[in-house]
Amino acid sequence: MNSQKTKIKVAVVILNWNGRKFLEKFLPSVIEYSIGAEVIIADNDSKDDSVAFLKEHYPSLRIIINKENGGYAKGYNDALKEIEAEYYVLLNSDIEVTPNWVLPVIETMDADKTIAAAQPKLLAYYQQDEFEYAGAAGGFIDKYGYPFCQGRVFGHLEKDLGQYDEPREIFWASGAAMFVRAEKYWEIGGLDEDFFAHMEEIDLCWRFKNHGYKIMYVPTAMIYHVGGGTLPKGTARKTYLNFRNNFALLFKNLPKNRVVKTFIARLVLDGVAAVRFLSQGNIGDSFAVFKAHMYFYAHLSDLRKKRKVCLQNKVSMVYQKNLVFEHFLLRKSKFSELKSADFSKGEVSLKS
Repeated sequence: MNSQKTKIKVAVVILNWNGRKFLEKFLPSVIEYSIGAEVIIADNDSKDDSVAFLKEHYPSLRIIINKENGGYAKGYNDALKEIEAEYYVLLNSDIEVTPNWVLPVIETMDADKTIAAAQPKLLAYYQQDEFEYAGAAGGFIDKYGYPFCQGRVFGHLEKDLGQYDEPREIFWASGAAMFVRAEKYWEIGGLDEDFFAHMEEIDLCWRFKNHGYKIMYVPTAMIYHVGGGTLPKGTARKTYLNFRNNFALLFKNLPKNRVVKTFIARLVLDGVAAVRFLSQGNIGDSFAVFKAHMYFYAHLSDLRKKRKVCLQNKVSMVYQKNLVFEHFLLRKSKFSELKSADFSKGEVSLKS
């Protein structure tokens, strides 16, 4: 990491992989509305004509060419090492931004130096009155490692009726549009490159929180996300990465007194998930759960090394009940239906 004086305030960095169609559609709005920020494309060894398209139509735009496609985590780590900025904005290529989407988040982070990361409101591009799966109105996690959001519990997406229009502290910010304080990003080592893709932003935010930093949601900034642009929903590969990476982030970050209990519970819950996939005819997804567990056991030694260098602290915003039980058996499908008292330290307001 270059230690020279910061040259720019905000760098909006789009990681591209074979995404010419998204760049053609959405890059104009990013350039137009990212006032006061420098827009940079980090190409992750694309095999389409993305780079040629950019050089022809945006000759003044900075392009960083990664030597290989190491996924989201390595792709961003490699690119961000080349950028001197106070703030990074990690932005997916399949996002349409809106006017004034940058300034409210930066002002929030400028006002509180303990904020390491933040996100805007994420709405669905094709259903614009509805929250988007990847981050909605800010992310949370239950005690067994199941992530969810204001506006999204498992696959249930709420309509945006203004119920989450207050800025607030959250547990994790979406990697689809994550604002990060560069100094803090490198202080904790950046994204974990072994994750490749999926849940790496939750791991990053958990490590931020273990260091005592805050993650914020800023609803006055708003964007629209297509989602599933690189790895479509409902694929066995995505199921595998989600289960595999979820195990890794739990093992790395959980306090010592929670590790064994959590993993015993997850063995049971993941077994139920595998059987459910099988009953629905999704053999690939069922096998992906098993494969994820096998990866975890095979790489336990490496994960132990990572755990040794991570802090494991009790942090706020963790939902202390089993979200699987709450959602699938008690039919709770909205964030506002979860009780504030069931979040650690009682620091979560669930006003709808």
